[in-house]
Amino acid sequence: MKSLVAAGALAGLLAGSAMAQPLSFDSGADQILMYRKIQCSTKDLVPVVYHWSGRVWSRVPGEPDRLLWNVEGMNIRTCVTVDDPKRGKGVRMVSRELMLYLDPKTGAVLDSWTNPWTGKTNRIFHVANDPVNQRPVFPLDSDGKPFRMPLRVEQGRVFWNIEVPLFYTNPLGGDYQDYAGNQYHAMEIFDFIVDERKLRDPKLSNAGAAVAWVRLSGWMPFMEMGSRPGSLVFNATGQVVPGVDALPAVLREQIARTYPAYREPPPADDTRPNATTWTEFRKFVDQQRTRAGQ
Repeated sequence: MKSLVAAGALAGLLAGSAMAQPLSFDSGADQILMYRKIQCSTKDLVPVVYHWSGRVWSRVPGEPDRLLWNVEGMNIRTCVTVDDPKRGKGVRMVSRELMLYLDPKTGAVLDSWTNPWTGKTNRIFHVANDPVNQRPVFPLDSDGKPFRMPLRVEQGRVFWNIEVPLFYTNPLGGDYQDYAGNQYHAMEIFDFIVDERKLRDPKLSNAGAAVAWVRLSGWMPFMEMGSRPGSLVFNATGQVVPGVDALPAVLREQIARTYPAYREPPPADDTRPNATTWTEFRKFVDQQRTRAGQ
């Protein structure tokens, strides 16, 4: 009798393991699940929070680089399943992102900053972009080829490198940019690192990824640097955290005081255009001018 029970238990374990095969890197549908496990969750409408911490440096020809600020940032997002009759069952991610500029010596949130190049005291304009949504991805692309992330597997870790070169009309520019320049030119670099077993485990809804983020761009608009030569280098690292309450105190306090909407992601059917620092700063300037009667 015991042997029969043992045999039955073994059969059950084998059946269970057969039903829970690791996700395959060669399957478009499985790659969609991996994408969700890195970016959000395999379960619809579950909020996922990323946190990052880093520094911002200036780079000006002919002078040493300067440490300008520390930064603390977060992004809260969720995913929802979307169906396409030809491309299959895909996913769309919606999110909001917040990043604070801090004094590199004290760690205090900055309201203003003395510009070392102009001598002017500038009001700090923290990053508060709502929304930052992504286009849907599907198991098949528009040409019918399986969806693939450029993943590299090495010694039990999975690496995903993303470079996002940006070159488009600057929202703060004038009507003659094709003649005078003023295009927005930057690059965002994201490097995700995740445990291979967690990524391929079909029972886990999120793989707990770590991320490195680098941004190469021109001056922030609140710096009022005009056409002065130079650029900024943002460098930060972070990871998925259990929720907003697991963020550092400086972010939790600012969310509670000034950015309460960032406790939740946008609605899954959000159709608003994406926000950037430049579009949000333009709104701010327009509001200031309206109040001043300009």
